[in-house]
Amino acid sequence: MRKDVRILLVGEPKVGKTSLIMSLVSEEFPQVVPYRAEEITIPADVTPERVPTHIVDYSEAEQTDEQLSSEISKANVICIVYAVNNKKSIEKVTSHWIPLINDNTDKDSRVPVILVGNKSDLVEHSSMETILPVMNQYTEIETCVECSAKNLKNISELFYYAQKAVLHPTGPLYCPEEKRMKPACIKALTRIFKVSDLDNDGILNDNELNFFQRTCFNAPLASQALEDVKNVVRKNVIDGVCDNGLTLKGFLFLHTLFIQRGRHETTWTVLRRFGYDDDLELHQDYLFPLTLKVPPDCTTELNHNAYLFLQSVFDKHDKDRDCALSPEELKDLFDVFPYMPWGLDVNNTVCTNDEGWITNQGYLSQWTLTTYLDVQRCLEYLGYLGYSIISEQESQAAAITVTRDKKIDLQKKQTQRSVFRCNVFGDSGSGKSGFLQAFLGRNLTRQNIVSEEHMSYYAISTAYVYGQEKYLLLHEVFPDFDVLSDADMACDIVCLVYDASNPHSFEYCARVFKQYFMDTKTPCMMIAAKSDLQETKQLYALTPLEFCRKHKMPPPQAFTCNTAGAPCKDIYTKLTTMAMHPHVTQADLKSSAFWLRVSVGATVFAVLGFAMYRVLLKQR
Repeated sequence: MRKDVRILLVGEPKVGKTSLIMSLVSEEFPQVVPYRAEEITIPADVTPERVPTHIVDYSEAEQTDEQLSSEISKANVICIVYAVNNKKSIEKVTSHWIPLINDNTDKDSRVPVILVGNKSDLVEHSSMETILPVMNQYTEIETCVECSAKNLKNISELFYYAQKAVLHPTGPLYCPEEKRMKPACIKALTRIFKVSDLDNDGILNDNELNFFQRTCFNAPLASQALEDVKNVVRKNVIDGVCDNGLTLKGFLFLHTLFIQRGRHETTWTVLRRFGYDDDLELHQDYLFPLTLKVPPDCTTELNHNAYLFLQSVFDKHDKDRDCALSPEELKDLFDVFPYMPWGLDVNNTVCTNDEGWITNQGYLSQWTLTTYLDVQRCLEYLGYLGYSIISEQESQAAAITVTRDKKIDLQKKQTQRSVFRCNVFGDSGSGKSGFLQAFLGRNLTRQNIVSEEHMSYYAISTAYVYGQEKYLLLHEVFPDFDVLSDADMACDIVCLVYDASNPHSFEYCARVFKQYFMDTKTPCMMIAAKSDLQETKQLYALTPLEFCRKHKMPPPQAFTCNTAGAPCKDIYTKLTTMAMHPHVTQADLKSSAFWLRVSVGATVFAVLGFAMYRVLLKQR
C-alpha cells in the first residue's frame, strides 16, 4: 500500500474548493475565505487508513497553467469540485477539467477522479441525474459525493473516498461496463484460492476459510457469519458452494459482490496480504525479502520447517498417493506460478520412478539444489507457493539457513551442513555423465534412453553417513582445462574421473589436480570409471595408484554403471563422508575399519528408513 496520499482539488472559481478544505480542518464554515488554502498534511493517526494525507488547493487567480499541470502530475487522486446550483460549473467537468487531467497524465495509468458536488445546502434537488451519465462515460471517475462546506455535510466522507480511491482503487479490479472483475484480478484471486486450499480438493472448508480469515483480517469468522456468507453464495451462484465448502466460483463471486457494494478495500486487503501490489503483480519485496544476507564461504540450505511445508505441498498434489508427481500433478502444483519453473532437465537431475516421474525424494532434492545454487530463486518460488502466509512467517527468508563459514568448520573439525557439493572433473568420454546418473539409480541401459538436450550437469540425492541423511550435489564440470571459474573451484570435495580402458584419460585428471587442487585443503578422490571393461595401462609417468599415494589421496575407486540393476552407491557414501570430514587423515581414509563404520551406518539407516517409509505410506 502507498506510504502517503496526495489529493488535489480543482474546479471553477467560487465553487467552494477552499471552503471544503478549511471546513475539514477547522470543523466549521470559514467566514473569510482566501483565494487558495495552503497545502495541509493530515497525520496518519487521524486518518481511517492510517496513511499521511496531503490536501492541495488550486486557484486560477494565484496559479499559472504550468503550476496546475505540475500539480496534476503529482496528484494521486483529483477531486473535481462543482457547485450543484451552478449549471456552468457542472458542464465544465466534461468540457474542460477531465480533458485537462487526461492531457497531463499517462494514458496507461489514469489518476482516479472524484466528482464533488458542493453547496448542496442551497438546493433541494440532487445533481446525480446529470452526473451519472458522466460517471458512466469516464472510467477514471471513482465516485461522486454531494456535500456542503457550510453545513459540514459529507466533508469527512469526501476526503475518505478520495483516500480510498488511491489506496483501494476500483480500476485494477473491476470493469464497470462489463460488470465483472478484470482478468488480472481473477488470476490473482485464483492463485490465492489455490494457495489457501490446503488439501487441494477445490473447496475451502470451514477450517481453511477460518485460516484465510485470520490470515487476512486477524480474526476468525463466527460460525453463523460463515453460514451467512455461504447462504449468500448459494442464492446467487450455481456450484458456488459444494460439500458445505466454498468453491473457486463462489470465492470469486464474493469478491465481485464486495467490489460492487463499494467494499473493494476488503478485496485489496486480501490481495496485499498475499503479496500483490497496486498493479496486481506480486511485489518484489514479497518475492525477494531483503533480510537474507549470505557471507562468502557460507552456503544456503532449507531448514526443517521449510521441508515440512514443501512436503505438505507435495502431499496435497500427489493425488494418487504413489509418492511421485505425474506430469499433470506437477503442472497442478506449479499452477500458482506465472511460469513453469522446472524443465525436463530436472527429471535427469533428481530421482524418478520407472515412468520417469519425479519422486518424493527427487522433489525435495530439487528444492535443496535450487536453495544451494540460487537462493533468491528459491525465495521467489516459495513466495509463489505462499510459504510465509501458510507457515505464518514474516517472509520466505525464515525458510533458509545460512551455514557458518567453512573455515570455522575446518577449525572445529565438524560441520553443521546438510548439503555437500562435489565437482566432477574428467576428460571428454571419461564417464562423468554416467557417474552422475548412476547416483540417481540409473544403469547404462536407462541412461542411453535419456535425450541429449535434456541432459543435466547436476545430480542430487541423499547419502547416509553414520546414520545421518545428507544431500550430495554432483556437478559435472565442462572439460575446458584452461578456464575454471570460481564456482568450478568452490566445492567440498573434488571427484576426478578417468576411463580405465582409455590409456590417455588419466593424464587430464592429473593435470587438473596439480594445477588447481594440489595446494588446497579440498579433499580429492580418483574414480576409475568403466571398470567393467579391460583395464589399460595409462600413458602417464605414474600409475593412478602411485599418483594417489604420492599426493596422499585414497587409492583410485573402481566404478561402473554397466550393471543389471541399479549401480552400487558405496562410492557416493565415501564422497559424502570425505566432504563432511575434510580433516580426516589419509591413514583413516585408507583404514577398512573407517569405511566399514560408514557403510554399516548407511545400511542400518537405509533399512530403518525403508521401514519408516512403509509405515508412512500406510498412514497416507
